[in-house]
Amino acid sequence: MKLSTKGRYGLTAMVDLALNSGEGPISLKSIADRQGLSEHYLEQLISGLRKAGLVKSIRGAQGGYVLGKKTEKIRIGDIIRVLEGPIAAVECESGGDSECCQKSDYCVTRTLREKVRDPIEDVLDSITLADLVKDPQTMSSIANPD
Repeated sequence: MKLSTKGRYGLTAMVDLALNSGEGPISLKSIADRQGLSEHYLEQLISGLRKAGLVKSIRGAQGGYVLGKKTEKIRIGDIIRVLEGPIAAVECESGGDSECCQKSDYCVTRTLREKVRDPIEDVLDSITLADLVKDPQTMSSIANPD
């Protein structure tokens, strides 16, 4: 499984929101500045996370974003699925659409892909945002984004 920039930046933004959640609504500019990310790109990512209920927007002069749920209730798998789409270890050439694929009935690699995908999903769904925030390696990465 390979995370795209969407997944990496979005996950970084969610960890930043979790770490700074006691400070009230957080602007995307603050996250972008702290993490060395593009504010414009974060706007695009936060939109999907907001629609999924993982973050909430607060309007006004002191507005910004807050987490939509407690960190213990936000699974990393949910964040990745919102940002990246379905979790797959290796993409199918047809994009996973068995109706489009001429070989779906006798695909040699489909079963293998599914067997690899399931443990990856299980791991991502077993880790919460709270777990990441408590992890010393995550904290080091967030503190030193370069």
